[in-house]
Amino acid sequence: MSKSSPIADVVMHPVRLRIIQQLGTRQVTTADLRAAMPDIPQATLYRHVAALVEADILSIVEERRVRGAVERTFTLGGRMAHVDRAELREMGEQELRQSFLTFIAHLGETFDRASAADADGDFRDFLGFGEVQLHVTTADLSEIQARLGELLAPYLAATGPERRTVTFATALIPEPPRQA
Repeated sequence: MSKSSPIADVVMHPVRLRIIQQLGTRQVTTADLRAAMPDIPQATLYRHVAALVEADILSIVEERRVRGAVERTFTLGGRMAHVDRAELREMGEQELRQSFLTFIAHLGETFDRASAADADGDFRDFLGFGEVQLHVTTADLSEIQARLGELLAPYLAATGPERRTVTFATALIPEPPRQA
């Protein structure tokens, strides 16, 4: 896998999606990843981390020796960890379907983990999901995406003791054109 690999080929794997989710806007060590994902065998986890580094999805920001081994600290790399329009257009029908189903499965897995770990009993205070139909042009959609990015920007940094991390997922699915 090289840095020129389509991002979907790299990102749309359940383990890699979980790794990316662990990073968010923070820096994470390999030990942090192992602790956060104890169900993933260490060798498998390292193999997926290496694929994400090679594709520039993750960047190594620090390396230090810990008991004879090298402990690496990662952050999200130069490529955005999502599939862009150009890559969506290049996908075949089966690859597109598989990528979307992987996304949905990962979202369901995230829900299951959060629900199962609801020790504080406040899971439903932070939970929300819904669907709304928008009537837009391509220009409208670009504006919505830009404004949404501006709106969310202040909440991407993990600062403050009262802050809680939530997963915010979006899916834009155009309806087929109506037959007149």
